[in-house]
Amino acid sequence: MKRLFFRLAINAIALWVAAYLISGLSLEGGVARLLLAAAVFGLVNALIRPIVKLLTLPINFITLGLFTFVVNALMLMLTAWLIPDGVTIAGNFFESFLIAVAASIVISIVSTILSWILPD
Repeated sequence: MKRLFFRLAINAIALWVAAYLISGLSLEGGVARLLLAAAVFGLVNALIRPIVKLLTLPINFITLGLFTFVVNALMLMLTAWLIPDGVTIAGNFFESFLIAVAASIVISIVSTILSWILPD
């Protein structure tokens, strides 16, 4: 249970940093909404992402793993779609996709660094 809350906090901080650094990605509703967005993002990554990664394994292999950025961006876009009043990605589909790719890179970097620094 402690590990679950730890991962939730890391996801929340990573989402907040991404929203702070990437213009076009915004989080509304305060800390409660941020924690909800982090929980939904964690569930999307835990339940849907493995299936999508398995289905896209050939293209991921061909692109030497770079297609993972596309999968991560789609998971962030799905989170924004599930919480429309909490996570907002601006622009049309192409612009929002590019924003989601940039945000997913930031989220990956921040969550990796926090997982290294903070004790489990």
